[in-house]
Amino acid sequence: MPSREALLDAAIAHVEQHGLGELSMRGIAAAIGTSHRMLNYHFGSREAFVRALVDRVEQRQRDRLAALLADPDVPPLEQAARFTEQLLDPSLWPAERLFFEVYGQALAGAPHTAGFLDRVVTAWLEPAAELLVRIGVPREQARTHARLGLAVTRGLLLDLLATGDVAGVRAAAELYLQTYKDLQAGITQ
Repeated sequence: MPSREALLDAAIAHVEQHGLGELSMRGIAAAIGTSHRMLNYHFGSREAFVRALVDRVEQRQRDRLAALLADPDVPPLEQAARFTEQLLDPSLWPAERLFFEVYGQALAGAPHTAGFLDRVVTAWLEPAAELLVRIGVPREQARTHARLGLAVTRGLLLDLLATGDVAGVRAAAELYLQTYKDLQAGITQ
């Protein structure tokens, strides 16, 4: 019997390539080589299954950021630049498309996205704020800067997915990070 985790991983790989749309549990099960009963056993409903998929994709991104932030030998702005570079990797584009597909469904009130909007911003604010404090942003302003950075990053990801213009998106991200390089240079002088 496949584990819940193995089913999630297989489903994510499929959905990243083909989208979620209105795919049924039977359709997902057939696509990943299991039965809809097995998915129901592990997840209970399509709504719970989709929430688990999206939560896993989002957690993978937060884990990537946490791994970068955990390395004390890499300066904070270099950590931010590396994370941006990871997001530009074409191998992540299917997961990024899935994220925005579910984000749109959540904004439209789709039942299977319950709770998504509650955490889609807040889960990122603290790690980003801590990074910003490390480069010299005052703690009382760090969450506001983190929210701006999250909005810029997601906007650039939408641009990337719409245009495929890696060079243009990279240049815009570098310009945004330059603001913090200038801030840090002013603080450290």
